[in-house]
Amino acid sequence: MVNLIIDNKEVQVPKGTTIIEAAKKIHIKIPSLCHHPDQTVKGNCRICLVENDWGGLVAACSTKVSEGMKIKTNTKFVRDTQKGVLELILANHNQDCLKCDRNGNCELQDLCERFNISNNSLDENIVEAHEIDDFNCSIVRDYSKCIKCGRCADVCRDVQNVDVLAATNRGAEYEFIPRFDRKLHETECVFCGQCIKVCPVGAIYEKSSIDKVLTAIDDEQLHVIVQIAPAVRVSVGELFNLEPGSITEGQIVSSLKRIGFEKVFDTNFTADLTIIEEGYELIDRITNGGKLPMITSCSPGWINYIEGHGEDLLEHLSTCKSPQQMFGAISKTYYAEKLGIHPSKIFTVSIMPCTAKKFEANREEMNSYGFPDVDAVLTTRELGRLIKSQGIDFANVEEEEFDAPFGIASGAGAIFGASGGVMEAALRSVYEILTKEELEKLEFEEVRGMHGIKEAAVNINGNEIKIAVVHGLGNAKKVMEEIRAGKSDYTFVEIMGCTGGCIGGGGQPIEKTRETKQKRMDALYTIDSDKEHRSSHKNPTIIKLYEEFLGEPNGHKAHVLLHTTYKGRKL
Repeated sequence: MVNLIIDNKEVQVPKGTTIIEAAKKIHIKIPSLCHHPDQTVKGNCRICLVENDWGGLVAACSTKVSEGMKIKTNTKFVRDTQKGVLELILANHNQDCLKCDRNGNCELQDLCERFNISNNSLDENIVEAHEIDDFNCSIVRDYSKCIKCGRCADVCRDVQNVDVLAATNRGAEYEFIPRFDRKLHETECVFCGQCIKVCPVGAIYEKSSIDKVLTAIDDEQLHVIVQIAPAVRVSVGELFNLEPGSITEGQIVSSLKRIGFEKVFDTNFTADLTIIEEGYELIDRITNGGKLPMITSCSPGWINYIEGHGEDLLEHLSTCKSPQQMFGAISKTYYAEKLGIHPSKIFTVSIMPCTAKKFEANREEMNSYGFPDVDAVLTTRELGRLIKSQGIDFANVEEEEFDAPFGIASGAGAIFGASGGVMEAALRSVYEILTKEELEKLEFEEVRGMHGIKEAAVNINGNEIKIAVVHGLGNAKKVMEEIRAGKSDYTFVEIMGCTGGCIGGGGQPIEKTRETKQKRMDALYTIDSDKEHRSSHKNPTIIKLYEEFLGEPNGHKAHVLLHTTYKGRKL
């Protein structure tokens, strides 16, 4: 342990602690921009400069404490220096805040408020930057707002292992751009949106589909329906100052009906459908010598990654579409037949925790008999903005239930939103289908939690099935290398592109700590435990869907509508 004094207050912290972390222990918040608790130290922005014993300045984010150190964080010298650094950053920053996606939730704005800086106190700034990169359907990069902190490049390289962003040039020309000065769609970007989650300002954000959705709602010729992913209902409340993990599906349904959607459905329903198809596919591979391990295909960020970095492993992917796309396929076929509406007149909207879902919905493979499965995708953040724009008091709106026929879902469908949830849901059904016995305990706690790679073994009819649960693409790469080397003895692997799974998706409210992700995850398990049906194969509406329309699981009609193939996209 190391003893030091910060602003005349004694504090004891472990050796190796940085000044900025030591200050937090005594509730002193040193300003910072490039610093992020989940990332390596960068020391780029220099706004965290504090005064040491000898009257010099040190960067609090990168300087480790030492015995007897005396630090001052609030002298006039420190304040003037920090304010000067902030003004230099602002001088090369587009300050059109009212039009910015992060207006009201911007770390740079927060610092301006702290240092009492407004536009009026600054000389007019001229920002020379690249043109806005909005040439893909998922993510927009506005270089005029970039503060060159490097967080985006860090998460892309160190966490996701995609590494399409890099620092280039020096001095005033220093910047972070896609390698070789390309546009995002010209790189192997997986559109996971994790760069959005760590950007402190509005330099990276999702490409909005709100206007497209509202235009469809206003079109009397269209029947506009919407589905809600499991992770959305435990996170959107944060945008309305509710506690992380607040379960708000009733408020979401009510709000969407007020906005004008004809029907509001639950993606958990097609999460159940995915488990049936995926489960029977796994059984078929085990029984008939198919390619193992089978790897889940629910996460579009993961699909984009393996297409770009693992073309040789594509045979291991499940052929199942994601729940989003399965819902879209059913909405344009079974649902259209039920209502007697032509598929071209059904406009299907998804509300997802993921920016890569926008890319997935636009894939040419994702169509049913010539019609796109899903017409528009909104992120959780876009849902928040949509509800606010309609003047709805979200926290106090009267709750309503999902519509039939896609409103009944099992608890297994709900836990899809957490890392390990797909695996647990699959095991519940595969075990009971193969053994013809009821599970004594439905919870598979070995696959729960935030550990990057989780392993377990399950005994089914005397056979030991080894499984793995992976989240974050950097961890996915490790498992891919094991499979390539022939060192993997897994039968089934779940891979989610984002840390924590969908609860940490690139379209979610921007959380500051991992504790928020854990609360969202815990809420999904609460939804599961409260459900009447907790296994996908026991969902009565799923059973009826097969009886009336699909036929047998993993059969011909199911394959036409609910399965697909993927191909390499190495540039």
